[in-house]
Amino acid sequence: MYCSDSQSEKLRTITTQNISIMKNEMPQLPYPANGLEPIISAETIEYHYGKHLQTYVTNLANLVKGTEYEQCEVEEIVASAPDGGIYNNAGQVLNHTLYFTQFAAPRQGNTPVGRFAELINRDFGSFDEMKRQMEDAAIGLFGSGWAWLSLSVDGKLQITKESNAGNPWRNGSKPLLCIDVWEHAYYIDYRNRRADHVKALWPLIDWKTVAGRL
Repeated sequence: MYCSDSQSEKLRTITTQNISIMKNEMPQLPYPANGLEPIISAETIEYHYGKHLQTYVTNLANLVKGTEYEQCEVEEIVASAPDGGIYNNAGQVLNHTLYFTQFAAPRQGNTPVGRFAELINRDFGSFDEMKRQMEDAAIGLFGSGWAWLSLSVDGKLQITKESNAGNPWRNGSKPLLCIDVWEHAYYIDYRNRRADHVKALWPLIDWKTVAGRL
């Protein structure tokens, strides 16, 4: 049993290229809990991944039981569910899966290459300018939410701010890279210094993984 035809059609409509359909389950981390130190501590991973994300996965599983979304994949729910508990928890499962799987062990000087680097230069002028705009979006977002680099339906890279569980997938764009500015993402390590956390993340980005989402 799958989602309704209307939901599946909406998912196909907002898809720009190939996608990786996600189950409502905990993603496998491509690094150990301490693998992102000293930028993100093992304690933060324990709470952010092990407790917060697990709560969203559990909540979503409970909320969709007996509903039209019970057999849906996470992207389908995010694309089609109305605002409310099901959408909010599905959004956080999708967002956090993309977030945690975009990282690798810290490596100075790692930058995008190939086609992805060309797209960044085309749409932002330079990698440094893209970083600056992402940082500004994340630091300047009021309250909890996300800064996103995504591929729009017309094939251009864009940076947006999304509050709470928001994801550019909802509006037809393909999410590529995100910065989580909910306080639980950084408070253990940085307390209220959101800007320090945001600017420290770049050595962790696995650009091969991010480019693979194009």
